[in-house]
Amino acid sequence: MTNPSDRPWRDLTDPRRALETDDLESGLKEPEFANLEIPEKLGTVRVVVDDHKIKRFAFTHDDHSPWYLEESPFGGQRIGHAALLGNDLVQLFTLVYAGSKVVGYHTEEQMWFDSPAPLDEVVTLTGTYTEAYERRGEGYVVMEAQATGEDGRSIVRHRGVEILKTSPGAIGGRGSATPSRRVTGEVPDDARVVETVDSGVRVGDVLAPLHKTITAEQAAVFSRIGEYVRNIHNDIDAARAGGLRVPIVQGQQQFGVLAQLLTLRCGPSFLTSGWIQVKFLAPLDVFEPFTSTGVVTAVTPVDEGFRVDLEIWVRRDSDGRLMTAGWASATVPTS
Repeated sequence: MTNPSDRPWRDLTDPRRALETDDLESGLKEPEFANLEIPEKLGTVRVVVDDHKIKRFAFTHDDHSPWYLEESPFGGQRIGHAALLGNDLVQLFTLVYAGSKVVGYHTEEQMWFDSPAPLDEVVTLTGTYTEAYERRGEGYVVMEAQATGEDGRSIVRHRGVEILKTSPGAIGGRGSATPSRRVTGEVPDDARVVETVDSGVRVGDVLAPLHKTITAEQAAVFSRIGEYVRNIHNDIDAARAGGLRVPIVQGQQQFGVLAQLLTLRCGPSFLTSGWIQVKFLAPLDVFEPFTSTGVVTAVTPVDEGFRVDLEIWVRRDSDGRLMTAGWASATVPTS
């Protein structure tokens, strides 16, 4: 019989080791740009998509769809949310670098959605730092990572850009350094609002929006407080040390909201053909109401369906400022 303690944990690290270990980050490197080694493998870790992991994500994103808690269109089995493994991939670097010493800033996220992860599947996460460069006096690093299933299939693929160590309060909101394509978040007043992307969708249609407020509790849980990691998203002292007044919502958590929006509007096919690329433009405080939506920019016929391309964004409700903006696509069947 397998010892339960031998089963992979649901997270990158098993917090139960705190019973026997004083320094949970012993032996890890200081998160300094000078310490990077390119390319640098960030390790391989196995995690289980268990009931707790799914319910925890449902709480952090207020996304309690029956697909995750009861049964899904994928053979009736429960599955994890589209972006369930996103933060695990983003945080792979903390297997090499001390996570609680990081005061970084996630600037760009891109993810390809290839297949859903069913309840109780053990998935394997791998990642590598592939590139590093300096811009505007800040050190940027690029990570490429992937989550694969027990049968070797790809679940999601990730490419992210982050400033490894900075003062988020100083740099947040100064905009993208490479605005080659700009998403304005502006749509005509008479644009058609659609709840579902189907065969009748047309260019200019606007996705019915999602309205959210992420609380400090939700941000803290999403940002690994359960693994005893302290950062600018789950600890007010760490936030203030980074030039912020209060913790800010992790960019990857906003990304999860956009993935929720696109799953709702595009249906099951988003989990097998979806793609999102966004830039994080300004910090979003906890308890700050915001709205996510998008506009259809192209509809292209493909085999057995059509590909829809969109501009997507997150906008702060208080003043209408864009916090996150980018692009998405999915292939949707005609039937």
